[in-house]
Amino acid sequence: MDQTPLKRPQFFFTTAPLPCPYLPERLERKIVTELSGPGAENLHEGLARAGFRRSHSIAYAPACPGCRSCVPVRVVAPEFTRRRTLARTWRENEDLLAVKVLSRASNEQFDLFTRYQQSRHTGSDMALMGFYEYCAMVEDSPIDTFVIEFRDNMGALVAVCLTDRTNDGLSAVYSFFEANSQRQSLGNYIVLWLIEHARKLSLSYVYLGYWIAGSPKMGYKVRFQPMESLGASGWTRMDDVTEAD
Repeated sequence: MDQTPLKRPQFFFTTAPLPCPYLPERLERKIVTELSGPGAENLHEGLARAGFRRSHSIAYAPACPGCRSCVPVRVVAPEFTRRRTLARTWRENEDLLAVKVLSRASNEQFDLFTRYQQSRHTGSDMALMGFYEYCAMVEDSPIDTFVIEFRDNMGALVAVCLTDRTNDGLSAVYSFFEANSQRQSLGNYIVLWLIEHARKLSLSYVYLGYWIAGSPKMGYKVRFQPMESLGASGWTRMDDVTEAD
């Protein structure tokens, strides 16, 4: 008699429609599934390559009827070259000390997170998050997740990036920074640092989530060329796309 244990089925669900945070007068829906158990790492690997993102122990992807505006994108790290503005951004911020720490929340991180939300995303759901909700965002991960803390020469925390590692790259889950700092382009510097770190680890990609043509919130992502987008033909280059598109 076959004693092979039965594999637990993987269920996918569609969320209820909610106002789209990126495109006015549109509704968003997501397809979601739970990442749990001994197979969570492998499942996440496959879903990340299929354009899914992670939040807590959930993997999700847009599933909006009649809309395909959210495009998964990733930077080709080994071929990336800093040019012009990004080269200047790197020079102006490379004195920051980047420290990789366990995915554990701290009051210092939360204070920075709160200032960032109040400055950049007033009235959003994330701006209303309390400390325990922030802890859940950082700590509830069934996969290889870590936090990068960026500190200035006085030891002050100026930026944070919650990051997942996959077999082929790094995935920027969520980042925030001192929005009123005299330092310029901290958000861009975080991406530049992730690209350099991926190269040191001999990883091919930095996953940046979704890009939406014409969205001011998403436009910065196409600065980091060469970049690939996921479509019907799989991952393909999008070198000719510019921030103004």
